[in-house]
Amino acid sequence: MSNTEYILTVVLVMTIATFATRITPFIFFRNHSQHPTMRYIAKYMPPMIMSILVVYVLKDIDLTADTGLYTVAAVLLTVTVHLWKSNPLLSILSGTLLYMFLLQM
Repeated sequence: MSNTEYILTVVLVMTIATFATRITPFIFFRNHSQHPTMRYIAKYMPPMIMSILVVYVLKDIDLTADTGLYTVAAVLLTVTVHLWKSNPLLSILSGTLLYMFLLQM
């Protein structure tokens, strides 16, 4: 198997695995809008995922380095914009842009 075939096979397997894990709840819970488990997942999964991502990002920051201060500034901007506009996409984008800007300067 060539390198290209290997990469395409890996991408195909990852695609199938991702699709399968996302479609599985809808297969098991046909009337998904009324099922209490699906309502629970829809309500609590996004905040849980965001919390895990925040903890992962902040676990190894070094506040004595410039990048640690850039991270703290970006997180503060993200929280402020989210509380102000309640738009996750806008808040994440603003924090990311600030962090990238500070890294480049």
